[in-house]
Amino acid sequence: MREFSLPALYEVPADGNLTDIVRRNAAQHPDVAVIARKADGGWQDVTARDFLAEVQTAAKGLIAAGIQPGDRVGLMSRTRYEWTLLDFAIWSAGAVTVPVYETSSPEQVQWILGDSGAAACVVETAEHAAAVESVREQLPALKHVWQIDAGGVEELGRLGQDVTDETVEERGSAAKADDPATIVYTSGTTGRPKGCVLTHRSFFAECGNVVERLRPLFRTGECSVLLFLPLAHVFGRLVQVAPMMAPIRLGCVPDIKNLTDELASFRPTLILGVPRVFEKVYNSARAKAQAEGKGRIFERRRTRRSPTARRWTPPPAPRSACGSSTCCSTSSSTASCARCWAGAASTPSPAAPRWANASAISSGASASPSWRATD
Repeated sequence: MREFSLPALYEVPADGNLTDIVRRNAAQHPDVAVIARKADGGWQDVTARDFLAEVQTAAKGLIAAGIQPGDRVGLMSRTRYEWTLLDFAIWSAGAVTVPVYETSSPEQVQWILGDSGAAACVVETAEHAAAVESVREQLPALKHVWQIDAGGVEELGRLGQDVTDETVEERGSAAKADDPATIVYTSGTTGRPKGCVLTHRSFFAECGNVVERLRPLFRTGECSVLLFLPLAHVFGRLVQVAPMMAPIRLGCVPDIKNLTDELASFRPTLILGVPRVFEKVYNSARAKAQAEGKGRIFERRRTRRSPTARRWTPPPAPRSACGSSTCCSTSSSTASCARCWAGAASTPSPAAPRWANASAISSGASASPSWRATD
C-alpha cells in the first residue's frame, strides 16, 4: 500500500480543549450568530456571547449537582439545539460526553451508561426517561437524570445559581488536548457496541484541518451549516464542532422528515450527509412537485446541465489520504483523515447542482444551488 503524508494545516493547542472555542468566539465575534434554534416555528439566532452564557449556566448546574472532572455524562436526544448546548456544557464542567442514540432500547441504554460509568444522563423525552428508569437499578453510578422536554436545561440553570463564573472557568480549562472529550459507542461491530474514547485533540485535528482546507466554505458571518445527522455518531459531532471552530451559523434538524422544508427556511450554504439521506430528500421533493403539478418542471431542472456542473473539475489531490472511505468515523486524531473529509466535502458529484436546482422547485428555495462546486 502506498503511503504519503502532508503537513497539517492546523496546529492543535497542547494545553487547550474544546471549551476554548466558545470562549474565543464570544471574545472575538460576540455579536455573530454561531447557532440557531427553532422558536415559534422559525429560526432564532443565538450570538456567540449569548451561547457562551447559556453554556456556562448549564455547566454551573452540572457542577452544583456534583459532577466531577472526568465524570461521564450520558446524552440521549435527537439532533437539536440543546444537544450542542449540553455537549459544550458537559465539557465546561470538566466532564466527558457519552452519546446515546435516541432510538436505543433499554438494554442498549443500560449497556452504554453502565459500561462508561456515567454519573448522570440528560434525555430528551418522557420515553427516553422511562427507558433509563427501567434499568436504573442496574446503574449504581447513575445519580442524576434530567429531561430536556420537562425543563431539564432550566433546572440545571436553577441548580447552578450559586456557582461562580470563576469555578466554571477553572473546570473548563482543566482538560488538556489529550484528555478524553467523548466516548462514542460504535455500531456495525460484532457483539455489543465498543466505547471509542476520543480526545479533544481528535476534534481539533479533524475539524481544524477541515476548516482551514475549506476556508471559503467557512466564512464567518456569511456561511452556514444545517445539521441533520445523529449526534450520537462521530460524523455528526464533527459537523457540529467544525462550524463552531470557524465560526459560522449552525442549525439543527431533529426530524429528517422536515429536512426539505428546513432547507428552504434556514437556507444553508453547506450541508454534509450520507447518500441515502439525499436520496430520500430528492424522492420527497420529486413527489411533492408531482403532487403540485410541477412534475415536468422538476424533470427539466433535474436533467438540465447547469453552469455549475460544467465548471466542476476534480481536485488534484486524492479524495482519501489514507485509502479508507470510513476513516473519519473511526480515526482519533490523524490530520490525514481530516483531509479525507475535506476531500469528500469539496468534490461533490457533478450531478449535485442539478439535484439542488430540481429540489429547490418543490421546497420553495432559490433555484440556485445553496453550495458551491468550485470557488
